[in-house]
Amino acid sequence: MPELPEVEVVRRGLLNHLPGRTITGLFTDGKRLRLPVPEKELRARLTGARIIDVRRRAKYLLIDFDNGELLILHLGMTGILGLFSRKAEIAPHDHVCWNLDNGYDLRFNDVRRFGSVRLIGPEQIATLEQTVFKDTGPEPFSENFNGSYLYRKAHKKQQPIKNFIMDGRVVAGVGNIYANESLFNAAIRPTRKASAVSEKRYGQLVNKIREVLTTAIECGGSTISDFIDTSGARGYFQIHFKVYARKDQPCPTCGTLIRHRKLGGRASFFCPSCQR
Repeated sequence: MPELPEVEVVRRGLLNHLPGRTITGLFTDGKRLRLPVPEKELRARLTGARIIDVRRRAKYLLIDFDNGELLILHLGMTGILGLFSRKAEIAPHDHVCWNLDNGYDLRFNDVRRFGSVRLIGPEQIATLEQTVFKDTGPEPFSENFNGSYLYRKAHKKQQPIKNFIMDGRVVAGVGNIYANESLFNAAIRPTRKASAVSEKRYGQLVNKIREVLTTAIECGGSTISDFIDTSGARGYFQIHFKVYARKDQPCPTCGTLIRHRKLGGRASFFCPSCQR
């Protein structure tokens, strides 16, 4: 599943090409995604509209138009957004294609169809945080996300800290890979109870989360079989993995063998010596 860095890489790729472009037409294959594709609304409200910005909130891409409309895209588990010449053949699972005024298409391909396409009108944009994103925590790079915030949210939480920071209601977009790596860098064992971590150590964890995400974004995201960025190049953050998917391999810090266990159904990797 594309995580925050992968979505941010897509955003940056699209930002180089979409602003200033006008939608001239639309194609859909009629198949339902996680939500029904609002074909009539997309065609009526976006045809002739000019793209002015491409933003991200959590794992969602937000495309702003000059008529006040907002397109919200979620890649789901296998979603891919790419720019293709209109002459290029429509591929299997290309469910929505927006024709652009420069002869290219913005195509949304999703094999499993867990992604979504939503269109938000100008009158709804001011209340997005209370509606669409009402259950979404702060961005990991925002001022609101800090050690004090996490310490307060963790009060009386008995769940493992890894599950806690992966909860999108606590912080947006810290997925499994990056939770593993951040906890290792902060020397915190993933099984530790969230309420048993001090405010100071939460402050250190926030810094490590930001460092890991920043590196992943700079590297183009993780290599995931279903993720390809808008230039067609796969990410290579996996070369920086210190614990993720390294079961029984030596810890890069102390040499102790990395251990593995399942937490909340997700693979967790840690060094029993470095992480307490």
